[in-house]
Amino acid sequence: QLQLVESGGGLVQPGGSLTLSCTASGLVSDYHIIGWFRQAPGKEREGVSCISTGGAWTKYADSVKGRFTIYRDNAKHTAYLQMNSLKPEDTAVYFCAAAAPNLLSNCMGPSGYAYWGQGTQVTVSS
Repeated sequence: QLQLVESGGGLVQPGGSLTLSCTASGLVSDYHIIGWFRQAPGKEREGVSCISTGGAWTKYADSVKGRFTIYRDNAKHTAYLQMNSLKPEDTAVYFCAAAAPNLLSNCMGPSGYAYWGQGTQVTVSS
């Protein structure tokens, strides 16, 4: 079993920055791709970004390209989502998830991810 714990959420003003962390324990997380998803009230969960096991390959939703950066430190079993130039529409609960490497080509969709964190709230408001 792989456990994922997100942290780093909070309240930030528009234009501000936050860095979310996703720390894994249990199974070796280094062999899993990591995805970040978000869900706003009344909306479906959407893919934000995902990263390959070694970190060399990443993908982003069009809505966050150029503003968000995903990276991982396998020595610390932790993946990160650095979020800059935040907008009110980025407000949501953010989740990290882990999946087998063969999901990489479809890593922006939530199906196929076997392990999920509990989520962390990000609120962008003045």
